[in-house]
Amino acid sequence: SLNEIFLLAALRRSRRPADRRHPFGYGKERFFWSLLAAVGIFVMGGCFSFFQGVEALRNGAHETFSGYVVGLVVLGVALLAEGTSLLRALLQVRGQGGAAGLRDPALRTVVAEDGTAVLGVTLAIVGMALHMVTGQVVWEASASLAIGALLVYVAYRLGRDARDQLIGEAADPELAGRIRSLLRAQPEIDSVEGLLTMKLGLDSVLVAARVDLAPGMDSERVEEVAVRIKRSIAHTVPEADQIFLDVTDRPAAEAEQSPAVAAEQSPAATGERGGA
Repeated sequence: SLNEIFLLAALRRSRRPADRRHPFGYGKERFFWSLLAAVGIFVMGGCFSFFQGVEALRNGAHETFSGYVVGLVVLGVALLAEGTSLLRALLQVRGQGGAAGLRDPALRTVVAEDGTAVLGVTLAIVGMALHMVTGQVVWEASASLAIGALLVYVAYRLGRDARDQLIGEAADPELAGRIRSLLRAQPEIDSVEGLLTMKLGLDSVLVAARVDLAPGMDSERVEEVAVRIKRSIAHTVPEADQIFLDVTDRPAAEAEQSPAVAAEQSPAATGERGGA
């Protein structure tokens, strides 16, 4: 289907290496194509189901049961096929670490689409069966409307997640906490003034930290410490492949100032931008 084409494009295009025009790589392409897949679920699935439900209610008096048995058989085969596809997707999620595997927007979209298909086909079977038993077309129409609402909800959730990642979603709090703890554990760092993170792809995170170093270090020592801290972050958090460190070496005289004087001259007091 068209959604599978979108997801295939997401997998292939997001693996391209960084270049001059895209220095941070193409990891966010995975989020963009997942967003298009979500839009496809809404437009081609949800709207069509709503249309079918409304049409069934409008033309209920002319409904016949011809072909319903064949339709139920076809839906039964579709249920088995979609159930098999969902099972394979869940096994793939389990193979990638369970819930951690759902960080991949492409795999998350596949699981959501297959799960929605299984539930949708089940609703369709129930609606057709009740229509045949009671003779009331409202059951089949209600099933179509319910399927449409389900598809719209799933598309909204997938689209919202893709949007957050496209506009610069922060890394997981657990990952940011590990980086902050690592920075605070460095003996040369006096304080961590700010830490910003952003997802650049499935396994790619940008890290920008602003730290105050202990006083009394010369420029060579500051450079040496900055390089070592960056390497420590990269080793501890392999996803952090883009690391920017803003270091400030406070003079010894400033370190000896009283807390009140230091607070008056801090970046927050002077209006300089800090981190979160």
